[in-house]
Amino acid sequence: MASSSDDDEFVILVCTDPNNQIGADISNEEIVISTTDISHWDFPSILSFQTFKIQAHRNRLIEESSYFRGLLSGSFSESCSDCISIEWQLETFLNVLRCMFRCPLDITSRNFIPLFEAALYFGVEMLLLQLKSWFSEVSLSKDPGLLKIQLDDLIRIWNFGLEHANGFVQELCASYLARNFMWTMSSNFFEDVPYDLLLLCIKHPHLTVDSEKHLSDALFIWLDSNTKQLEGSSKTENEFSDILKQIRISLLPLWFASGKRSSGCFSELANESVNSIFRLMKVTTTGSINALGDSDLSHLRIRLTEYSKRMDLSGCPQITPMILLLSLLPNTHSFALALRKSIKEAVSNLEQADGSKYQISQGLLPTLSFEAVQEVDISGCLKLHLEVAIECFSKSFPCLRKVKAAYLLNFRTTTLYKLVQKCPLVSEVDITIDMNPLISSQVSVISSTSSSPVIPLAPNRPYIVDHSFSMTYPYHLGPSLANITKLTMEGRSDVCDSDVQYFSKFCVSLCYLNLKGCISLTDVCIANLIRRCTKLHSILVCHTSFGMNSILALCTASRSFSNSLTAKFGKMHLDSLASNLQLLHMGGCKCSLLEMLDVSNTMISGAALNLVVRANPGLKCLNARGCKNLFWTENKTKGAKFSSSYSCGELLTDLGKTCRLEEIALGWGFSYFSLQDLKPAILSLRAMTVGLGGTLPEDALILLPTICPLLESLVLYFQVISDCTIINMITSLRQLRTLSLCYCLGDISISSFNLSMPSLRKLRLERVTPWMTNNDLVLLTQNCTKLVELALLGCKLLNSDAQCIISRGWPGLISIHLEDCGELTKKGISSLFNCTALEDLLLRHNGPGVQRNFILDAALKLPMLRQVSLDLCDASEGDFDLPDDEDESDRYSLRSVKIARCKSGRCNAGSHFAEVLAKPAHRETLVLVWNSRNLVRTVVKERL
Repeated sequence: MASSSDDDEFVILVCTDPNNQIGADISNEEIVISTTDISHWDFPSILSFQTFKIQAHRNRLIEESSYFRGLLSGSFSESCSDCISIEWQLETFLNVLRCMFRCPLDITSRNFIPLFEAALYFGVEMLLLQLKSWFSEVSLSKDPGLLKIQLDDLIRIWNFGLEHANGFVQELCASYLARNFMWTMSSNFFEDVPYDLLLLCIKHPHLTVDSEKHLSDALFIWLDSNTKQLEGSSKTENEFSDILKQIRISLLPLWFASGKRSSGCFSELANESVNSIFRLMKVTTTGSINALGDSDLSHLRIRLTEYSKRMDLSGCPQITPMILLLSLLPNTHSFALALRKSIKEAVSNLEQADGSKYQISQGLLPTLSFEAVQEVDISGCLKLHLEVAIECFSKSFPCLRKVKAAYLLNFRTTTLYKLVQKCPLVSEVDITIDMNPLISSQVSVISSTSSSPVIPLAPNRPYIVDHSFSMTYPYHLGPSLANITKLTMEGRSDVCDSDVQYFSKFCVSLCYLNLKGCISLTDVCIANLIRRCTKLHSILVCHTSFGMNSILALCTASRSFSNSLTAKFGKMHLDSLASNLQLLHMGGCKCSLLEMLDVSNTMISGAALNLVVRANPGLKCLNARGCKNLFWTENKTKGAKFSSSYSCGELLTDLGKTCRLEEIALGWGFSYFSLQDLKPAILSLRAMTVGLGGTLPEDALILLPTICPLLESLVLYFQVISDCTIINMITSLRQLRTLSLCYCLGDISISSFNLSMPSLRKLRLERVTPWMTNNDLVLLTQNCTKLVELALLGCKLLNSDAQCIISRGWPGLISIHLEDCGELTKKGISSLFNCTALEDLLLRHNGPGVQRNFILDAALKLPMLRQVSLDLCDASEGDFDLPDDEDESDRYSLRSVKIARCKSGRCNAGSHFAEVLAKPAHRETLVLVWNSRNLVRTVVKERL
């Protein structure tokens, strides 16, 4: 042997894998390779051998590995040998040698543990450093494309670090999990996350979640799945509660906290949360911080980190300017004490009459910048002053792209101007509110008055705005609106022509526009908007004055389209804006092909509809409910251009051949044979409605889960059903989230609903369960535990105790419709107030016990309540007190109130008509609708 000082001295490493199962295709047993050409090793070829001998430089092995240092330079017998046997997983050992000889390694989450074990065993410090560096880089990276560790691998790495008492591995695992928690909670392996790792993760300062609701939901799911395991472990109940203590219960959405009050395990925490939310809502803006004294404010801080991409505060009426400001400031104890006075001074400005002049002083409040935040949702944040919110967004979210502020009546058009001025990168804005129930084409107005002349009831007079158009607005936008590409103003009846005309001059990039329910806009105004915004590809104009002027604007030639498209499809069609539409509702299209078509309640024929179907194979949603002419075999319309020999089967056959529907609504003429013809088209169907005129026999309904296994919503009108039918659907359609049975016939009983329906969120039973008693209702609450919307009509055996059953069984309901339900309100309304997150409440003909001040009381106790529908028949004193026209404090979120009145049944009729007159007959409905500017009172003939 050469001396140990000779750099060219080699030692032979004979490597075998003790656990290797030799495949039948491996014919070679041994290969000899050298570290001199290690950078050119062909791994697949080498690993095809059972054993390989490696000529390795002795000195390099001694320098880089404590294992070989002790073996080759110590007193072991191998120190004088030129051949050493190594038993290790072959690929891993080859990578260890590559590291020792300065070759780059491809480290992944899959080979991290094997390499780490080998690095520890062979004492290769360089490899340990590389592994630590890789893990640190991956766990701390802000690049979403570097999500290199899957959760199951991370759990294995954590357990490995725990077994080897390696603190850095555990810390980085917790950091990685915390930073990517939104991804983590959606993983199939989330329930397998060890308790200690989860606790360390949620305590980590980099814990990043979109909202406190997301964190809570994930922890509840984890605890539910690990209850038995936790009970069998050595941990105490107090240790388990440490997880729940990390939830900032004051920041949960009201609807979420209310819903958890019926959960046995988390009911106590949920009750604390609801109480905390209402405490925050009762104090004034400045009082909210004064009331806290010198206590720690960390439980009121919204979770924001340098990795946050989205801040979701939707459904949190308790969020105040103080809470938002506090969350954007540095989180240190000494700094927090010094900031209390500054915060008080800053938010006190909001108490003045004109809060629009409020500005945040950068010197007074040094807010942090969260550059990763691109999306904010403040829908339903009633106490959040919008001027303050916009100031905060402009300072702390410089890269903000999307803002959703739905169901906030005080979000005016001037607020929109301020938003896009202060946050110039914003490209998507959603300021949706509930639709005005008064759609002029659907109601007969008896009388109407407005609380102020700001917006007249009738549509404002049409006019055309030319280039000289100018108005005085509080903010000068200039080109700052150019980035707005998607604007949703659904339900904004207060938006007028002048508002739209003003910002349309600058929205040159607008691609998506939702004006649904903007009843104050004229056809000419919409037409001008379409002409100016030449990049529009999606327009929603349901329930507007969209008419001939707007249609002509869509079809007018536009120079914005490319010549190549014109050459392909023809100038007449592709030079118009209409040809580039992806969505026109009225229907919808994508790449000039319809995806959604709504022709409900029209006189369209099957032949005409079939032409559209054949031309649009990408159709996903079809609503043809209420179309009596659809399946007629003969067209009697004067001047009809379609053959009378047309068969309804042709339409359904073509649908089956060309489309893959996700939603369908049909009525007249729909039958068992229709279902068979449609079968290929509805295999992926998620929502089905069968309306009046459609007839699906029991055989068809029983087959439905087989034909449409993915159904999530099923609505049946006037069908013949039975217990067998319903039970089959409930047991087979495990993803069913919406079930509506309306005016159906047949022999059904409570046994139909004596099955667990864990996915059901919406249940509507209209005139199908007249036998329902309070006990039946209790059973329903036990089987449909996750309901958020409930509608019962004609359950005449229910009494006032049903209120308590509903509120205890479903405290998280956001919508309750109860009509003609016995004596449910005969003793007044009290228990329903425990459904604190209610947004929509309809109570009619349930007993004359509803208090006179019920509307005012409901608006105060139910801060999210937006819609109330009552009947004077139920008024204990014959009338109801209404909110003040001007005062917003006594109505919170209230958008509309509908009070129906029936004709008097008292007359000189004989006893023969007594039973007929006992049933109330509708007379008129008073409708009150608030918007951002005024209140409109309207009396209509229809029952709304």
